[in-house]
Amino acid sequence: MRLNYKIIFHFLGLLLLFNGGFMLLAGLVSLIYRDGVTLEIFLAGIVTLLTGIFMMVSTRNHRKEMNKKEGYIVVAFGWIIMSLSGTLPYVITGAIPSFTNAFFETMSGYTTTGASILNDIEVIPKGVLFWRSLTHWIGGMGIIVLAIAILPLLGIGGMQLFAAEAPGPGGDKLHPRITDTAKRLWLIYFGYTAAETILLKVAGMSFFDAINHAMSTLSTGGFSTKNASVAHWNDTPVIQYIVMLFMFLAGTNFVLSYFAFKGKVQKIFKDEEFKLYFKFITIFTIVAALLIYFRADITQSTVDHPMVLGQLESAVRHGLFQVLAIVTTTGFVSADYTAWTPFLTVFFFGLMFLGGSAGSTAGGVKVVRHLVLIKNGFLEFNRSLHPNAILPVRYNGKSVSKDIVFNILAFFILYMLLFIIGGLVFSMFQIDFESAIGLSASSLGNVGPALGDFGPVNNYAALPQLGKWWAAFMMLLGRLELFTVLILLTPFFWRKR
Repeated sequence: MRLNYKIIFHFLGLLLLFNGGFMLLAGLVSLIYRDGVTLEIFLAGIVTLLTGIFMMVSTRNHRKEMNKKEGYIVVAFGWIIMSLSGTLPYVITGAIPSFTNAFFETMSGYTTTGASILNDIEVIPKGVLFWRSLTHWIGGMGIIVLAIAILPLLGIGGMQLFAAEAPGPGGDKLHPRITDTAKRLWLIYFGYTAAETILLKVAGMSFFDAINHAMSTLSTGGFSTKNASVAHWNDTPVIQYIVMLFMFLAGTNFVLSYFAFKGKVQKIFKDEEFKLYFKFITIFTIVAALLIYFRADITQSTVDHPMVLGQLESAVRHGLFQVLAIVTTTGFVSADYTAWTPFLTVFFFGLMFLGGSAGSTAGGVKVVRHLVLIKNGFLEFNRSLHPNAILPVRYNGKSVSKDIVFNILAFFILYMLLFIIGGLVFSMFQIDFESAIGLSASSLGNVGPALGDFGPVNNYAALPQLGKWWAAFMMLLGRLELFTVLILLTPFFWRKR
């Protein structure tokens, strides 16, 4: 069957329409703050809108059916075309004149990685900063809709597990229709964003800073309007606690938020992934806080002065903040965790491979995959003792098919292989070992801050041009669950059947 190119271009045109509309919104913010780049941002939006309209009009007579092949293409190329068009506000305004740097920043935004090449964020016009945060917000919700509505239909990754709790056969459904499911999740996402914006404003942020950080938090992105990230408000702990609350929510399966609002709270506490996610954060925070308290020099600028807030509170707050920032792949920075102790540097590096919950905006491997791997590992001991016994992996009381277990095993092996390859490629650009493996783990896991020269208090500006393109590719790979992109690189995908 031949590919239905018309429906592919029609959907890509629709994405450009959305993108252009959001650019006009950024232009409106620019007009309100009179930052001097209003016309340039509006021009970028109009160009994007017109391109989208042309693509939709020229393909309006498309065949309505979309098969799996076309779904893969729309998902992968949708992120690419959004990133390409998303460079326009940066390039036209001159905020980021280099196309390579602009593409890197945009891809980092849409994939909610939060890695930046900007050396001085605070001099960037407010309209451009708002657009930068919007790329996070658009990409974050796009991932939710993909995870719940599209990827399960394509049979991608371990999302079939999540599909049992969302649309699809069996399990609890938000709503049987995909469009209605997406609407409900958009409403929750928007509601959380509005709530965090209000709380941050009340806590002492300006409205502009509050809405930008709310968009970055709910998308688990990590772009900030300040050079020091959230560390800028180290003397206002309540701001950091608010950000922590919403980082936790953003890293949680959004379907559970829906159940909570419907009064089905028992479903949350019965969910095995949520319980493990909560336990991970609790245990890791205790470890980090104790080491910060007893081993790190918390009198230095990386952590608040103990005479002001108390050593224990400061240690717990910064430990919890950085654990949440890395586990949920938000990547906000309240302190330089690489300056605490060597153990904590390796500790936070390891957390880059965890990831948040399935059905959240977080990147990484995802807790549910770790859960299935752990359960399957323990069952292998039993199978060795009782080779004839039928011992299925169970998740939330239901048996997990062998196909899903094998899929998760394949995903994990491929993820680790890509991490190694990523580190090797970065090392080819004369980057030291610590920085190379940090870049690889951070880019693939959509974390943001890495290690070494690209740690939490640095940025990616020093990365060579080819290195930035490679990092952008790895961000896309990680964000779209590996298989979605890699399958397009296989020859059999393009063969006519």
